[in-house]
Amino acid sequence: MKPKQNPTNLAEVYRQSAERFGDTAAFCTRNEEKKFVPITFRELYEAGVNLATALIDLGVKARDHVVILADNRREWIIADYGTILCGAADVPRGTDVTDGDVQYIVPHSDARVVFVENGSTLSKVQRNLNHLTDIRCIIVMDDEGVSVGHQVMRMTDLISKGRELRSKGDKRVEDRMAGIKPDDLFTIIYTSGTTGAPKGVMLTHANMISQLVNIPIDIGPGDRFLSILPVWHSFERVFEMGTIARGATQYYSNVRNIREDMRLVQPTFMASAPRLWESVHQGIQAKVQSSPLISRVLFRAAYFCAQRVKRAIRFLRGNQLDLEGRNPIWSFCLALWHIPMVGLFFLPHLALDAIVLRKIRAATGGELRGTVSGGGALPFHIDEFFNTIGIPVYEGYGLTETSPGLAFRTPGRLVLGSVGAMFPQTELRLVDVDSRKIIYPPTRGVKGEVHVRGPQVMKGYYKASEMTARVLTGDGWFNTGDLGLMTYNNTLKLVGRSKETVVLLNGENVEPVPIENKIMQSPLIDHVMIVGQDKNFLGALVVPVLDRFKEHGSTHEDLARSEEVRRAILKEVRDSVTSQNGFKAFERVNDVRLLPKTFEVGDELSAKMSMKRHIITEKYQTLIESMYI
Repeated sequence: MKPKQNPTNLAEVYRQSAERFGDTAAFCTRNEEKKFVPITFRELYEAGVNLATALIDLGVKARDHVVILADNRREWIIADYGTILCGAADVPRGTDVTDGDVQYIVPHSDARVVFVENGSTLSKVQRNLNHLTDIRCIIVMDDEGVSVGHQVMRMTDLISKGRELRSKGDKRVEDRMAGIKPDDLFTIIYTSGTTGAPKGVMLTHANMISQLVNIPIDIGPGDRFLSILPVWHSFERVFEMGTIARGATQYYSNVRNIREDMRLVQPTFMASAPRLWESVHQGIQAKVQSSPLISRVLFRAAYFCAQRVKRAIRFLRGNQLDLEGRNPIWSFCLALWHIPMVGLFFLPHLALDAIVLRKIRAATGGELRGTVSGGGALPFHIDEFFNTIGIPVYEGYGLTETSPGLAFRTPGRLVLGSVGAMFPQTELRLVDVDSRKIIYPPTRGVKGEVHVRGPQVMKGYYKASEMTARVLTGDGWFNTGDLGLMTYNNTLKLVGRSKETVVLLNGENVEPVPIENKIMQSPLIDHVMIVGQDKNFLGALVVPVLDRFKEHGSTHEDLARSEEVRRAILKEVRDSVTSQNGFKAFERVNDVRLLPKTFEVGDELSAKMSMKRHIITEKYQTLIESMYI
């Protein structure tokens, strides 16, 4: 369900949704009793208009920048509404923002107003005020335990003030909304800094409108969208905007409450990161392994039958990954093989699905029509597992710099191992990393650097014209830094990062992600990072699964000191990366080191749970070097 008329900016989206969906619940947030409390589209819009009026009265001008430091909650979206409706652009970040982030992002963004979630975040800003000389006002979302005074105001007080001004005929918000142009910024999102200082990605209203128009998900009133990723991140945010535009209800949750909230909300859609599904997969496998023999046998039989049926159907629909361009005769022979598979396993699949797999799906609430995985590569075995058991994973691809969507899998083109077809109005070219010649179009099945052009590409990096020029050409082509190839299914397959490439001493270029994905299939391994830049061979930093080595200790530090555990992990890694599994000799891992702690968001992982390779390398440099002595 899409808007009747495409709006030209997000303020129009918000107004249209209030008019169309009125008393429908827009967002739901847990209260102190852990019950979801809704706010309707009309209430949300009215709160946003009142807040926008108060912000204008405070002196916030059109095209100003307003920082929002908060996590997924009702007040976040109200602050977003207020900022955008008064013609300003928001600069969002979570409450896990560091002192360094505050000192860099707030002044760099030229913001004069900062929203903070609570007293803790307020203290973080206040202790850095000597670096924030332009800040005039700090607005606190939580009322309790916060003293107002010099520079500090409550958001509820501002909403009340705006309501009062509106009752006296204040119409400045309408004037501001009428003045918003498609090329105006609606946000500046600072990247998580996996490769250095954060960069301020400037996204316009036109960028986001293109996403709302082109994103290929059929949702509308009655759909329930579970929000667990950081709301300030572009991937989560585009779905937040999508639910607003199409009248669906979004429930703010988090990783801690996800199991309970899935059962309670019974979501129909959700956005997610690969790490979430890896964790769920590990949990299912562990539960199966600890079950009685009959339960294990039934699960394996159910999965085997479902896999045969789903693989056959994907092939017959033309959705089996094709990297070589199968000739018609070979395709006909494969069809003759797959057709009997459907007939042979379909009825057993239906029966075992009802007995076994339906119970697994029930853990997600039983109504999940699909999940969109983004923010990183989804390992193939995880991808196939969930699509096989009846939880469709529509993997997408994009970057903060592209608003973020570039490609997307859909029910009709669910090609596992790829990230789907390119969005409408989006151009793609693949460029040879060395010669810089264009590979695609027309050549398929050959790896190149992914360059894109389209209405979703950012305006540039804020106050960083030289950095912008390095990735964005004058005619609009953006260099993603990803490596990919165009399949014969007309979908894009990603194979790594040009910046992640490990170059061995002998000159061989190694893409670490496919190796890491294969190793991560092991039930013994929680995290892994391939190393070996300018070395004779590849090594791996590994975080073992703690529960699998209980006899060797209760902490990761204990396991890291165990030579027996290291040998077991090394064997597991070597057994994974073999020629039989498609790896070349120089891609094999010769040694491993065990890490004394798991990877954590804010340390080794970014907010979207991608590895900060440079951080991990710096932190464990001595450990890495010990493999090459």
